[in-house]
Amino acid sequence: MIRVKKAAFLLSALALATPAWAADEHAGVEAMAGTLFHVGPLPVTNSMLMTWLVAVGLIVLVRLMVGKPQLVPTRGQAMVEGLLEGIRDIVGPIIGKRAIAATFPLLIGLFVFILIQNWSGLIPGVGTIMMRSHMSGEWMELVRPAGADMNSTIALSFCAFIAGFILVLRFAGPKAILVDLFGNKADKNDVSPFVYYPLSLVFIVVGFLELVSIFFARPISLSFRLYGNIFGGENLLHSMSAITRWGLPLPFYFMEILVGLVQAFVFTLLIAVYIGLLTSHGDHEHGHEASGGAHPPSHH
Repeated sequence: MIRVKKAAFLLSALALATPAWAADEHAGVEAMAGTLFHVGPLPVTNSMLMTWLVAVGLIVLVRLMVGKPQLVPTRGQAMVEGLLEGIRDIVGPIIGKRAIAATFPLLIGLFVFILIQNWSGLIPGVGTIMMRSHMSGEWMELVRPAGADMNSTIALSFCAFIAGFILVLRFAGPKAILVDLFGNKADKNDVSPFVYYPLSLVFIVVGFLELVSIFFARPISLSFRLYGNIFGGENLLHSMSAITRWGLPLPFYFMEILVGLVQAFVFTLLIAVYIGLLTSHGDHEHGHEASGGAHPPSHH
């Protein structure tokens, strides 16, 4: 209870101390990330800078909390292990026993990275410290949450799907993927040949539609969901801070904490489901073989 009170007090202090420098024409988040500088032809934006800061901060924080792992864990090590065990208990049954060891680093990395990125907009100065662009001369944020930039969410979604596809190839194999996409799902013993073979053509067409869904519709829907929630939340906080910086934004800080947690969890869970749709097949097959392939006794 004392820790909860301390966390609430700290959050309240951050909300009240956050500089609302974005007034009038700056009372909102720009739809596009601002370019800070160029590295050759590559533009480095304020959302990219925040991505790097969060990645480095996570590495340093985990190393400081865990240090050298001990048999009797320290408080920091226990916190990290508790987070790992909690997420693993959730995604383990979805992914399956064979693939969870290789898939879990991807899922826990996505969850923690997205969560901290979502919450980074609550840090004083993020999205509110302004600077003039040396190219256009207009004001822009020095740093902004990566989730509020659609380029970042799209890149994150496609990277997650590419990594997931590699894992599916490794644990399910190309044959299982082709059968799952284009194979006839009907039972040959239950339908007549006049129905079964035309259904094969239908499932082939459906397989191509599923490919479009896997490589385009799913990543885009994930990226739009994450971007819309974080971008909307950032604009809401800016609008409330522009009205008054003292007290009014505080309830919305708690709401954004909840939204950031839910969006990180939903993104990670959906990636786990997409991977587990194929990788968990082997577990069911092995379980069936272990039981001797026996069917439950029928009662007459």
